[in-house]
Amino acid sequence: MGALRYLKVLYVQVLIAIALGIAVGAIWPQTGVALKPLGDGFIKLIKMAIAPVIFCTVAAGIARMSDMKAFGRLGARTLIYFEVVSTFALVVGLIVGRVVQPGRGFDVDPATLDPSVAQGYAEKAAHGEGVAAYLLHLIPDTFFGAFAEGQLLQVLVIAILTGFACVRLGEFGDRVAGVLDDVAKVFFSIIHIVVRLAPVGAFGAMGFTIGKYGLEALVQLGALVATFYATSLIFVLVVLGLIAALAGFSILKFIAYIREELLIVLGTSSSESVLPQMMEKLQRLGAGKTTVGLVIPTGYSFNLDGTNIYMTLATLFLAQATNTPMTLTQELTLLAVAMLTSKGASGVTGAGFITLAATLAVVPDIPITALALLVGVDRFMSECRALTNLVGNGVATLVVARWERDLDRDVLAAELARGPDHAARAAAVAAAEPD
Repeated sequence: MGALRYLKVLYVQVLIAIALGIAVGAIWPQTGVALKPLGDGFIKLIKMAIAPVIFCTVAAGIARMSDMKAFGRLGARTLIYFEVVSTFALVVGLIVGRVVQPGRGFDVDPATLDPSVAQGYAEKAAHGEGVAAYLLHLIPDTFFGAFAEGQLLQVLVIAILTGFACVRLGEFGDRVAGVLDDVAKVFFSIIHIVVRLAPVGAFGAMGFTIGKYGLEALVQLGALVATFYATSLIFVLVVLGLIAALAGFSILKFIAYIREELLIVLGTSSSESVLPQMMEKLQRLGAGKTTVGLVIPTGYSFNLDGTNIYMTLATLFLAQATNTPMTLTQELTLLAVAMLTSKGASGVTGAGFITLAATLAVVPDIPITALALLVGVDRFMSECRALTNLVGNGVATLVVARWERDLDRDVLAAELARGPDHAARAAAVAAAEPD
């Protein structure tokens, strides 16, 4: 009976699904590849509700703020935190790449690589040229267009404008905020229903990954994959751990608290698949609704620690593997450009690879065809990127909330002490009971 009780726990189901997906992909590769729609379908179901959740949460939160200067201060502090920590992640990747040199000894001749493999990624990377173009992209063509296309930053812009408009409307704005809160509850309820399909999504996504690329790819580029995972783990435990400690909580307890979300991300390779659940859990940990609503979605484009580590580490790997010398000036240039290009990546699988292609453009000595070396293992590295990004954004939200005095530290300590099982029970009760 005890075993059956555990089988009803979502994170246990996800673990079993991941193991089954690996087995199917390894034993029957074609069947594994055919499972791809299961993973894609789950992510699409989650993304269907993400934009409305962000819009309702942020707009309602701003509508109830009496001090607009406080909101401006919140936004400024959020961006400062993101830039400092993201830059640190880039530097960590650069240092590890120089010290460990995971590409040394490959002696790859770029002429032997298939240029068509990297061409598609390079073309996608070329579309977002220029800071002005990126800023213009933040403005949606239509109000509902941002929702239809799932552009989270555009939705955030609309939500902020709507919140400000509600503030100007006084009592009527308060009533609108109440309606938005009620609508948000509907979409959160949808998320609670959809998330029960996480094991199916994890099974399909993992089966596809192993079936498509095989475990052989991991063996061939094991040094790079192992270096990236180890670097990300050290970054989370040491760098984010120190930041968390200064903010008054344990990084290990926080990781344990969001273990269910981490396992879903591990199975689906997309941190967007758990964005609404993370918003709920961070509010349960004592962070204010407005802070959570602003920091989390913004972090998906501006605070991608895992992607940043990957970009500098992978670039040095490609240089070493193709015996392309890089001067200190080139490495510093790479660092500066990566600060900008990394802001274009989102929580979607593969975005980090496209951003890497854009970054390589500033180091023309490294042939773009070298990207073909990473295609086979990028999916495995995507999982680590997504996991690191998720933890980083969670820590950022709690830190900024404390910075803004919008964090109930007693609630935070009590929730982390109770652990993830209590969080899961609280989420189940919230989903089952009408407001």
